[in-house]
Amino acid sequence: MSEMKVHTVVVGAGPGGYVAAIRLAQLGIETLLIEKEYYGGVCLNVGCIPSKALIHVARTFESVQHADALGISVNKPTIDFAKTQAWKQAVVKQLTGGIKILVTKNGAKVMEATATFTGPHTLKAKAADGSETTVRFENCVLATGSSPIHIPTFPVGSRILDSTGALNLPEVPSRLAIIGGGYIGLELGSVYRKLGSEVTVIEMMDTVLPGFDADVVKAMSRKLKKDKVTVLTSAKAKSFIEKKSGLELTVEVKGKDQTVSCEYLIVSVGRRPNSRGFGLETTGVTVNDHGFVSVDSKMRTNVSHIYAIGDLAGQPMLAHHASYQGEIAAEVIAGHHAEDHAKTCAAVVFTDPEIATVGMSESEARAKGIDVVVAQFPFAALGKAKAQNDTEGFVKMIADKETEEVLGVIIVGHNAGDLIGEALLGIEMGAFVDDFGLSIHPHPTLTEALMEAAKKVKGQAIHVLNS
Repeated sequence: MSEMKVHTVVVGAGPGGYVAAIRLAQLGIETLLIEKEYYGGVCLNVGCIPSKALIHVARTFESVQHADALGISVNKPTIDFAKTQAWKQAVVKQLTGGIKILVTKNGAKVMEATATFTGPHTLKAKAADGSETTVRFENCVLATGSSPIHIPTFPVGSRILDSTGALNLPEVPSRLAIIGGGYIGLELGSVYRKLGSEVTVIEMMDTVLPGFDADVVKAMSRKLKKDKVTVLTSAKAKSFIEKKSGLELTVEVKGKDQTVSCEYLIVSVGRRPNSRGFGLETTGVTVNDHGFVSVDSKMRTNVSHIYAIGDLAGQPMLAHHASYQGEIAAEVIAGHHAEDHAKTCAAVVFTDPEIATVGMSESEARAKGIDVVVAQFPFAALGKAKAQNDTEGFVKMIADKETEEVLGVIIVGHNAGDLIGEALLGIEMGAFVDDFGLSIHPHPTLTEALMEAAKKVKGQAIHVLNS
């Protein structure tokens, strides 16, 4: 067994880990990045990027089918899903290959191995060929990410898939069932419905997207109904029988059993942090009952030289949040003053319509005892939305009634994820309603909806009635 010493070891090359390694190297810190499987982590390999690639394909396929409304005539489109999957994987390969180059070109070392801790300053790295290396380190950044939660009664196999398997289907199924009406389940459901699948969503709560703003849920539920997606709420999948053509599920819906047939079943009920099975207990790092590792504002765990970032460190479990934390950890290790002072973190759901949120929702603000004023501006009132034949959705702005500081923004509709950046910057900078409303937004653009929503907060909107 070989041995090496390093100033800082980063375990996990996801969007938190590889960013931490790059920044550490830029700051002159001797750094080793250890990754057992995926450069880019779940996000680039079996999450964010491949799912968005399939979402783009699905939206394009749907757009072509409705192009006659724009005066464009095409033959009935078909999809070669094997070619789609090959294109998706090419996108993934290009991005993940670039990460290793970025890490090494910035001066960090990489090791492809499985890391197992043997103490607070040591770990054993085992490569695929069986060779082992003992790594001694002064500092460590834990960036081990998370994994899909599995339901014991629905074991993953050829017909039962987690989110990873759902992205690698060899065909577009004629019938698809999804356990879980959260954002991952609905993103996947939207893709396959557009590509031609009959989709049934099974959600335990009384609504899809539990925890989201009521207006978002209303808009999403309306679109699911329009797209003929079957949604079973207050429902529990109890068991299944495997048949030649697929699966037959028994689902209890509001106390009564019913049968749901499908070719494939996707289980999408959340993710859990990867905090077990690699000797973390030998380091002295505390793991809570939910598997998360608590950190302070400098990303330090209870063991001062060990840092934790990304999904392992708790909510929000988002790739961009992990990257942000990775940079903080790197700066602190290098002796710089850095701390997590972010007011908020934007989140995007790539369903149809797209959903983006930042800051407090209306219900969260009211629960904190804040007297709020709320306004919505519909995309249907925008010239740009009409011109691109996509008027579904709205911008909702939540502001403190007394001070007029903007507390939160919710966007539902085309390109919501790209539009939310303006709201994020505004909230981080402590913007007031007038900062949005009096800024001259370009016309015709979708960003005008933010300006108009801000004006409507004060009863001054121009292109919609101030009711």
